[in-house]
Amino acid sequence: MNSAAVYPAPTAPPADTFGSVPGYEGIMQGGGGYLPPPMPLEPVAPPQPGPEPADWSIPSLSEDVAREAFKSFASSHCCYSKDPVNHGVITSMEPFNTYRYRLETFTESRSTEWASKPHEGETPDFYTQTAPRPWEIQATPPTLFTDHKEEIRVPYTSSIKDCHICHATGTSQCTECKGDGFKPCWVCNGSGTRSDENCSRCNGTGKDRCTECDSRGTNDCETCKGKRQLLTYIQLKVEWKNNVEDHVVQQNSGLNIEDLRSVTGKELFKNNMYLLYPLAGFPNPAMAEASERLIREHQSKFAQTSRILQQRQTVELIPITKVNYKWKGDSHVYYVYGNENQVNADNYPATCCCVIM
Repeated sequence: MNSAAVYPAPTAPPADTFGSVPGYEGIMQGGGGYLPPPMPLEPVAPPQPGPEPADWSIPSLSEDVAREAFKSFASSHCCYSKDPVNHGVITSMEPFNTYRYRLETFTESRSTEWASKPHEGETPDFYTQTAPRPWEIQATPPTLFTDHKEEIRVPYTSSIKDCHICHATGTSQCTECKGDGFKPCWVCNGSGTRSDENCSRCNGTGKDRCTECDSRGTNDCETCKGKRQLLTYIQLKVEWKNNVEDHVVQQNSGLNIEDLRSVTGKELFKNNMYLLYPLAGFPNPAMAEASERLIREHQSKFAQTSRILQQRQTVELIPITKVNYKWKGDSHVYYVYGNENQVNADNYPATCCCVIM
């Protein structure tokens, strides 16, 4: 039987054990963090015109299309009776088409942190050359307006250190058997006997070999994977993120604006560039105001910790039709909205409770 090994409590390596990396003295103090980009924002250029008037119309919804959308909606709910769809009579249809302005700001942010991996024979390069600063390191961005993350080992910052978790032993106490190499026999629960006879499973010892550590009482250290040493270095974390914000003009139809997030509209206008200009001359003043406000907020907010690579703004006209209908003498309402002809009928008049056995 192996005697249980006693291990000192592991401690994390203090920052000063890594030495002072030239060019990173201030950056890595306290363990790293997000770094502002080196280049300042360019001034915002004069406003640009909005879409041409010819793009502003949406064909009105026909009763046939409204009925088909309603039928599809009811069929998708197992507890909804089809009677309101089949026998309801449309009394009026009111358009409440509305505008949606969407601003996308595609950013790149960089942060640094101390990192380590098991040492597998790599040659340390600390102090062989001056390490490039975070924003000098080449990183290949993804397609515009696509989220992505990448981790890069900063050149000339790596050194070899003893593993601080296992204290360079390469092993750690087995958590399954607590370092003993054996566990209580599962047949006799560690008693050694069963029905007043020696347990045939453990031959009366009451112990069973620990399969987790192959009865050694130890396993390879999870941090250094048994290598005893770590290659430590500064790791650069690069994150590309598409920051999206919408503004929907109030349409007074009674439909919740949140419902519109799942649908598309008729695209009236789209453009992208490094830094956008606010819309001007748009027929709806609320859209121009939203454009100016959101662009100003994005350029101020994201420039603090990231680099703005590109911005894109889109104006959509979202079709919304309020359908009033009668069924069994009572008046009811449903909404058909978006290019997808989605339906909202929160107060559907014929539902039942379904119980799935």
